[in-house]
Amino acid sequence: MKRITQIFILALLLVSCGSSQSITENNTQADIPEEDIVRIANDDLEYEITIIEPGFNTWLASIARPEGYYSQSYMEARNRAMVVNWNNRVLQPQQYDPNLYELQIDYKHGVDYGYDVNYKLYNYFIYFQLTYKQQLSSFVPRI
Repeated sequence: MKRITQIFILALLLVSCGSSQSITENNTQADIPEEDIVRIANDDLEYEITIIEPGFNTWLASIARPEGYYSQSYMEARNRAMVVNWNNRVLQPQQYDPNLYELQIDYKHGVDYGYDVNYKLYNYFIYFQLTYKQQLSSFVPRI
């Protein structure tokens, strides 16, 4: 089964200001609270996206713009630009924090992933940029 990403951002779990926690390689998804995992899957299109990020689900439900606010074409255009920058940063671990940019995202131009995937991916990029003070495109992230 093809995946937009095998596991979308596994290591972004414990990056926080002022605390130092060690991350062991023995962590599995079973160790992660269910509310910190967002899964989107569609067997017809053979894709899966898994976002593991503490606080993202709460942010999506309480702060992000509601579904329907942005058009699918708007989010697709923004997602394409941010995925390109994301993937470039994954390939440059000496320049960009490899703990933030671990895995590439397989987001293909011309594939209709549907509104739900584009909505959650777009909002994840906004959340990521605001939380970690990154900028993935020329557009300033805002809500």
